[in-house]
Amino acid sequence: MTLTLLRLGLGRKRPPERALPAVPPLQPHYDVVVIGGGGHGLSIAYHLARYHGIRNVAVLERGYLAGGNTARNTAVIRANYISPEATTFYRESLKLFQNMSDELDFNILFSVRGQLTLAHTDASIRTFRQRAEVNTFMGVDSVMVELDEIAKICPQLDLSSHVRYPIQGGLWHPPGAIARHDAVAWAYARRAAELGVEIHTRTEVTGIEVENGRVQAVRTARGRVACGAAVQAVAGWSSEVARLAGIRLPIRSFPLQAMVSQPLKPFLDPLISSAQLHCYVSQTPRGELVIGGGSDPYPLYRTRSTLDLKESLIAHTLELFPFLARVKLLRQWAGVTDMTPDYSPIMGPSGIAGYYLDAGWGTWGFKATAICGKTMAATIASGTTDPLITRFALDRFKTYSQVNEMGATAASH
Repeated sequence: MTLTLLRLGLGRKRPPERALPAVPPLQPHYDVVVIGGGGHGLSIAYHLARYHGIRNVAVLERGYLAGGNTARNTAVIRANYISPEATTFYRESLKLFQNMSDELDFNILFSVRGQLTLAHTDASIRTFRQRAEVNTFMGVDSVMVELDEIAKICPQLDLSSHVRYPIQGGLWHPPGAIARHDAVAWAYARRAAELGVEIHTRTEVTGIEVENGRVQAVRTARGRVACGAAVQAVAGWSSEVARLAGIRLPIRSFPLQAMVSQPLKPFLDPLISSAQLHCYVSQTPRGELVIGGGSDPYPLYRTRSTLDLKESLIAHTLELFPFLARVKLLRQWAGVTDMTPDYSPIMGPSGIAGYYLDAGWGTWGFKATAICGKTMAATIASGTTDPLITRFALDRFKTYSQVNEMGATAASH
């Protein structure tokens, strides 16, 4: 990365460079077909090509590259979950993000900010203590902090006792970070394409052929594609795509809305979230305040914005930062989240030979982009589920061995 910047900065000639190489026509057969051209799908394709030598890979995206939830998330990266399985999983993803710019020779604008999750009730304090203990035991930096420490971490917060939900304490996660979400996707796309992966946008999957319990081909609006294996990574549309293969997933999809303010002079370094208020706030390098909260209360496959949620998020943000009352909003958007009953992902084999699932990410898919690609690629290449994701198998819902992450997801995306 450093040598590339010096070469481009000091050199007189900068030849035009294609972001991605020209894509050939869709071939009749691929070793692996990846359904979904977002961060997860591109990461899987890259890891297959880079670390397993599987380069006859096609990524199929019905829209434009990384135009789904990858383009609609709020880019928070953290590892302070509550279950040992999730904590370990996101700890490894955080490590990969820390080195991603060098790994992919692409600046993803990774920025360590630290995440402060606020507690407003005694119940939250107890939950945070449990999370801190689990995190520490699993090697994740996460500690309980009291009001005097919160005042040092984020002096802009209203710590008075005259608000509706006074702040009583917090969970401080120093390695919490943000990164440029589209940069992550394009970085994986460019390196995967250089290794021979074909990325086909505007290619909608219309059917999945299964014969004798094994996936045979993927049908698209541009023709039939035979494959040795296929993996779906389509976020909010996970249930719909799985249904094409005859798989019924325990997933419901909900809109998740967010918004940003006009740019302001930088004042907020840490990532601030409150499960009680269903609100989180961070500031981008450009000065915009990113504001988000919990998912909508009803299933819906639409990325629309609503006035009621906007008013709710604004009210909760002002409880934390009253001085922002006159700041104007710049834009608002939504994604579609795929929620499982235990708030944990579904990863690995689907029950159909050669067909793999990367689904159920809900509100925390972006931060898993790196480790998801690594573990799913290893699983597909070896035919054996990577040890890091065995607890996220689909059959856990039949054996009643769920991985409950509800207490650590709330509004701490």
